[in-house]
Amino acid sequence: MRRILSIIVLLFIAKFAVAGPEEPWSLSTDKEGIRVYTRHIPDSKIKAIKVECTVNATAAQLVAVLMDIKTCSEWVYHTKSATVIKEVSPSDIYYYSEVNIPWPVHNRDFVAHLKVTQDPKTKVVTIDAPVISNMVPAKDGIVRVENSTGRWVITPIDSAHVSIIYTLHLDPGGSVPAWLINMFAAQGPTESFKGLKKQLQKPAYKDVKLSYVQ
Repeated sequence: MRRILSIIVLLFIAKFAVAGPEEPWSLSTDKEGIRVYTRHIPDSKIKAIKVECTVNATAAQLVAVLMDIKTCSEWVYHTKSATVIKEVSPSDIYYYSEVNIPWPVHNRDFVAHLKVTQDPKTKVVTIDAPVISNMVPAKDGIVRVENSTGRWVITPIDSAHVSIIYTLHLDPGGSVPAWLINMFAAQGPTESFKGLKKQLQKPAYKDVKLSYVQ
């Protein structure tokens, strides 16, 4: 059950902002340079998550990994599949993904709209990805996630390092109790960020250049 709940928490770690007045973040875990925080959100039983991390990469390299949807299953915790279903531009895409969750909990799926923007002065990159309804028909035996908001904020530190602040609040749907999801909220993000660090070291991203990220 611990493994199942960690997967549910991580439904959108690769691709999903939590806004408004909220209580301060509470540190949940700090492992291998990956700090995971949680906090209560008004009118929700499920806590929001924030992950802070510094990685050895340029902003372009990190964005290249996050936008490389076909490779999500290589590093995002328990992603079964991920497919681009519409490309408006290289920095603006819609994708479908299914998350593999062990029995007896049903798999989850979702459609998200990923859009990348960069501040021309600070060079800070922001990636937002709201869940989109009704773009792909629901599938038998899979629970569709209808509510999720999140954001990646990528800040260059120097020519070879960036800091990441990732925030997420979602409702995974189905009948899993919120208190159980909150209990294991840190494990899934930690595993995915460990995978992200490894993914960034692959040759495919070594010298990557993007027209929309400087």
